[in-house]
Amino acid sequence: MMKKALALAIMALGISTYAHAQEGIDSVFVDVRGTYAMDITSGVYSSRMRCDYFNVHMYGHLTDNISYRIRQRMNVPIDSSNPFRATDWLSLKWAATPKWNFSVGKGAILIGGYEYDAAPIDVYFYSKFCSSLQQCFGFNVSASHSFAPGQAFTFQVCNSPLQASFQDIYAYNLAWEGHFAPWWKTIWSVNMVEDALHRMINYIALGNHWVFGGVALDLDVMNRAAFGQQQFFGSDYTVISKFIWSIGRWNLCGKVGYEKNSSANVDANGISYDTVITAGTEYLYGGVGVEYFPLPSDRIRFHTTYFRDSHDDRHNIEFGIKWRFDVWKK
Repeated sequence: MMKKALALAIMALGISTYAHAQEGIDSVFVDVRGTYAMDITSGVYSSRMRCDYFNVHMYGHLTDNISYRIRQRMNVPIDSSNPFRATDWLSLKWAATPKWNFSVGKGAILIGGYEYDAAPIDVYFYSKFCSSLQQCFGFNVSASHSFAPGQAFTFQVCNSPLQASFQDIYAYNLAWEGHFAPWWKTIWSVNMVEDALHRMINYIALGNHWVFGGVALDLDVMNRAAFGQQQFFGSDYTVISKFIWSIGRWNLCGKVGYEKNSSANVDANGISYDTVITAGTEYLYGGVGVEYFPLPSDRIRFHTTYFRDSHDDRHNIEFGIKWRFDVWKK
């Protein structure tokens, strides 16, 4: 695995060197996050040093209105049943008109919410929903219409996030990225998602982001329901709240989430309609953190976090660093 990762890294560097003479590559960069993680589980202490993320990014264009994006995770093993498991982005985008964009390839599965939408390297701990999805990036086709400045609707058909490999199950997503005011941005979606039993479950995901001076607040609300459930709203849901208070080069952060699925939400065979947050689940999690940026840019970030949840008797403490460097930039 390490030999493959090294070979891919060398290949990326070779491509970036060649890019000096090319028109098609706009930028190649690498970002990394390493962590010293400690936990105390039922009074037992353990610790480890690890690399959480090692990503190679490439952006470019083929024509003035056809662009591409690639993001490869170098520390993720390649699965024979899904050879593109380590590839988050491998997409081609066509800006057909100033208002219409079309894309094809692998990219983010469009589910609303700011925790879900954030770059994984910037998230220290996830909700059970996000961490339990089989895949958050899938092969897809999508069409996006920008009906006003900063406002766009996107319709997407993609591989189902409930299956890790390539099978004949799909998701159909309609997402709105926009704003109600300069200080209130949104990522909302309505999703119809198929599971391995070819049942459909509906998501209504409402992500909200508010900024007031140096304080940013997120509120994500998601309702999940299959049409066979007795109660469509309020029996299977996730609520996540997050804040970041920026003071100079420091960020003070906090996040708390609650997820619940009623034990009654099962089909005639007793199988949970929701295969991610299964029937009978109740989950509370949260934590706090501090970030520090020693440079005027965000190329280096130090962080310290503490978090825990209601499922494991574990206290999680992490110290880490994220850093980024440009291999090639036009």
